[in-house]
Amino acid sequence: MLVVEDEMMIALDVQMMLEDNGYAVLGPVGSVEGALRLLDDTRPDAAVLDGNLRGQPVEPVARRLRGLGVPFVLSSAYDNATFADHEALAGVENVRKPVTEARLMVALEKALS
Repeated sequence: MLVVEDEMMIALDVQMMLEDNGYAVLGPVGSVEGALRLLDDTRPDAAVLDGNLRGQPVEPVARRLRGLGVPFVLSSAYDNATFADHEALAGVENVRKPVTEARLMVALEKALS
């Protein structure tokens, strides 16, 4: 499971939630460039993406994941309307921040099915 989040405390919290539910975590990665580099060598089963990484939209990572056939969910404080114009992010479930374990696990199960 790839975690792409630029705020370290949130990233570690999401990582812990995932690991507590049996997922092996890649990252966390805090930048678009870092995530794309990691995806050059690794294909995760799924991913959790923050919508905005240090002022950069996460869309390039979402496009790469879609190209690899990797399901993902968003974990963003922005509402879904913010992502409607981004083809790679349109229709992707946003578990919102603050992330709760229950919402995250339900969204991931849905994305993986």
